[in-house]
Amino acid sequence: MGLAIARQLGSGSHLVLADFSKGQLDSATETLRGEGHIVHAIQTDVSRVDLVQKLAQKASQLGNIRAIAHTAGLSPAQASADKIYQVDLLGTAHVIDAFLSVASNDTTLVVIASLAGHQANGTLSEDLEKHLATAPADKLLDHPELAPPSNLQENTSGLRAYSISKRANIVRVQAFAAAWGKKGARINSVSPGLISTAMGHQEMQGPLKEQLRDLVENNAVTRVGTPSDIANVVAFLCSPEASFITGEDILMDGGWASSKRWGN
Repeated sequence: MGLAIARQLGSGSHLVLADFSKGQLDSATETLRGEGHIVHAIQTDVSRVDLVQKLAQKASQLGNIRAIAHTAGLSPAQASADKIYQVDLLGTAHVIDAFLSVASNDTTLVVIASLAGHQANGTLSEDLEKHLATAPADKLLDHPELAPPSNLQENTSGLRAYSISKRANIVRVQAFAAAWGKKGARINSVSPGLISTAMGHQEMQGPLKEQLRDLVENNAVTRVGTPSDIANVVAFLCSPEASFITGEDILMDGGWASSKRWGN
C-alpha cells in the first residue's frame, strides 16, 4: 500500500520513505527513483518515539509537509499480540504526535486502519475506548483490558490485539482532529478490508483463511481490493477537494459489512 500511495502522491514532490526493513526500504527507493521520483529513505521503527520524532524532523527540513500516509502495521499472522500493540497501536500514536509538531497549514495525515477496527466497535468498554483515543502515548499501553485473558490461544490473542489496535487508530484520529485543525491541518483514516498485499496473502494462508475468503466472496463488488484502490482514496483525502473532511474514517471493504448487515 505504501508504495502505491507514494506513486500516487509523489509526482513533483520530495518523497520521504520510512520502513523498519532496510531490504524493503532499499527496494522501494530503487523502484521509485527508477520511475523518476525524488526519494529520501529513512530506516525507522514506529514503536520508538525518538526515531519517529527524528523522521518527522528530517521530513520537515525538506519544506512544508503536504501529506503523510501511515501504512506501517503487523497482522496476527506476522507477530505476537505484544508486538502488534507496539507497532499498530503505539506506533500510530507516535506518528500522530510527531507529525503534529511539524504540521502546517494544509498538511494532511492519513492513517491506514482496518475493517477489523469497525468489527471491534461496540465490543470494547467505554473506559478502554476513551483511553485508546486520548491517553498520552507513553501511557497508552497501560490499561488492564489490554492484557489478554489467560484462556486465549496465541492466534486468538493476536487477533484481539489487532482488532483493538485498529479500533484505536480510528478513535484516536477522531480525538486528535481538533488539535490538527489548530495547525490548519487535517487527519483521517482509511479502513481496508482484504487487500492484495504481501500481508494479505500471508493472512490468507493462516488460521483465518476461511473468514478472509468470506471478505472476498461475499462483498458487494465480489473481488479483492488492490493497493491502487487504497491509494486513490488516500490521494483524495490529501487533496484540496477533501478540505472539509477531517477526523473521519472511510471503510473500504467492497461493501462486505453492508451486505452482511442486510443479509444480502
